[in-house]
Amino acid sequence: MPLRPALPSPLTEIQDNRFSRHGVRLLLKRDDLIHPELIGNKWRKLMPNVEAAGGRELVTFGGAYSNHLRATAAAGRLLGFATTGVVRGQELADLPLNPSLARCAADGMRLRFVDRSAYRRKDEPETLAAILRAAGAEGAYVVPEGGSNAEAVRGCRALGAELRGRADVVAVACGTGGTLAGLAAGLAPGQRALGVPVLKGGFMEDDIRALQERAFGTRTGSWSLDDRFHCGGYARTTPELDAFAEEFEKLHGLPVERLYVAKLLYALTTLAEEGAFPHGTRVAAVITGRPFENQ
Repeated sequence: MPLRPALPSPLTEIQDNRFSRHGVRLLLKRDDLIHPELIGNKWRKLMPNVEAAGGRELVTFGGAYSNHLRATAAAGRLLGFATTGVVRGQELADLPLNPSLARCAADGMRLRFVDRSAYRRKDEPETLAAILRAAGAEGAYVVPEGGSNAEAVRGCRALGAELRGRADVVAVACGTGGTLAGLAAGLAPGQRALGVPVLKGGFMEDDIRALQERAFGTRTGSWSLDDRFHCGGYARTTPELDAFAEEFEKLHGLPVERLYVAKLLYALTTLAEEGAFPHGTRVAAVITGRPFENQ
């Protein structure tokens, strides 16, 4: 494969009084530095699927600002395979492409917009077959929204393996749960994984359990979720979260992506203030992306 990922990704400790005054050490697992275009968990989740596709066209799904669509389009350009992105919202077909979808198109991805009702049913075999027929992609390899399937989960197990013995708690922001499912499986006994969902709904625990069962045959590893920090749902932020992210950037020189990374770091800061981590705990935050304008 003609790509050179920076693996294992760096693990760096930073000094932040909001943690240190509670006896907590904060480490950043810089998965955002793995590859300049296939960033963070996108590399870990997407590459096993690219290998499974064996050069076939890859069809996947996402919303208008999907990081997963962008990463898939970039992989297709870099590795020379065709990609189709099925985008939620038929009404978007008549509008100018936003910067995220424009990047996908520039990388050669064919965009197909479907109405929201059909999109909700995309996992049903008949609906999926109809979407693929309409896109002229009946023989394509299909990756689910967010890239989370058994192949992706097994790919993310390496993230946990890279952190064995180096942290007590490893935390990651969750969209579809695939990264957490694999991360937890790769950690050593005595370590635990913490997921911070960025979507509202409280459904993710069942999804993660199902992903682990498909990937490994059973639930594995020690993991839990704290769903208090989604700010009302995906792609939603608050003035408080924005102010926190700006301060973190100034303190540590780290560009903080708002939809995932900011919510993760804000959650960990709150938990430290609440006394959730015993004195001496090493907490590693997985930095899965960076702001779009810096990509």
